[in-house]
Amino acid sequence: MRVVSLVPSATELLCTAGGAGLLVGRSHECDWPAGIEDRPILTAPRITATTPMDIDKEVHSTRDDGQSLYVLNRDLLESLQPDVIITQDLCSVCSIDLETVREIASTLPTTPQILSLNPTCIEDVLDDLLRIGKACDLETEARETVAGLRERWWKARDHVNGYLDGPQVAVIEWTDPLYIAGHWTPDIVLAAGGQHDLNGSGQVSRRITPEDLLECLPERLVICPCGRTLEEAAQDATQLKQEKWWPLLPAVQDDEVMLVDGNAMFSRPGPRLLDAMEWMTSWLQDRPDLSPRHFPAVRLDAMG
Repeated sequence: MRVVSLVPSATELLCTAGGAGLLVGRSHECDWPAGIEDRPILTAPRITATTPMDIDKEVHSTRDDGQSLYVLNRDLLESLQPDVIITQDLCSVCSIDLETVREIASTLPTTPQILSLNPTCIEDVLDDLLRIGKACDLETEARETVAGLRERWWKARDHVNGYLDGPQVAVIEWTDPLYIAGHWTPDIVLAAGGQHDLNGSGQVSRRITPEDLLECLPERLVICPCGRTLEEAAQDATQLKQEKWWPLLPAVQDDEVMLVDGNAMFSRPGPRLLDAMEWMTSWLQDRPDLSPRHFPAVRLDAMG
C-alpha cells in the first residue's frame, strides 16, 4: 500500500493509526509527526504574502481569478505510484482543492483511489480516522486509535461540571479581518465547560466585526490564527492591541487572553485536537495538571 497525503491532518491521522510506513508523499504543510520529513513534497503555495491583511487580500484575488491557491507536482506524483491519495474539499484556502487533485490523478497511468476528508465537527474527525483505516488496510489499528482518543475526550470532560454555565469564550481564527472559529472548535470549547455563542458546532468559520465581539463580551479569548505559529500569533495580536475597542473586552481587562499555535493545535482536524481539548479544559477549569506537556500556548500579557 502506497499512500500520498495532501492534507496535514490526514497525515497525522494516518501516522497515529500506525501508517507512517505507508506514506510515500506529502504536502508542503505536512510537518508532523517527526520522522516524515524525508517524504517527497508534492505541493507548493501560490500565496507569498506574510501579514494577515495581505494574505487575505491575495487569497481573495487568486480565487477571484479562478486559480487554485496551490500547485501539485504531477510528474512527482506519477513517479510515486500511489494506491491512495488523501485530500480534502472542506477549505480551498487550507489545502489543495479536490477538483485539482482529481484532474491530475485522472491523467496517471494507474488511477489511484482518492479519499476526500471534509470534517465539520469532532465526530467527523474520528470518523475520518476510521475511513483512512479502511482505505489503507489499517481498520483494526484505526478502531483502537479512535477508542483511545474517545477515552481521552471523556476523561477530560469528567472534570467539567455540566450544571454550571461556563465562561463566554471567543476563539479568533484570523485577526485581519476578524474571523471567529467554527467547525470542531466550538465542540472543544463546549466540552471543556465554556460557551462559544459567536459560532456553533459544524458551522464554518465566519467573519465578525469588533461590535460582534463587544456584544458577546467574552470572558476568555483565544487567538490562534489558522495556519500560523505561536510566534506569528503573537505578531498578529500586536495589531489587535492597538485597536480602540480592544481594552473594552472583559477577557482583556482580566488578562484572560491566550495565544496558541493554531497551525498545530486548532486548524488541523486531526489527533492533536484532543491536546487542544485537554488544554482548553485545564484553562477553563483552572486545572493546569490536565494540560498536555509543552502545549504551545502562552498568556498574551506574558508576551509583553
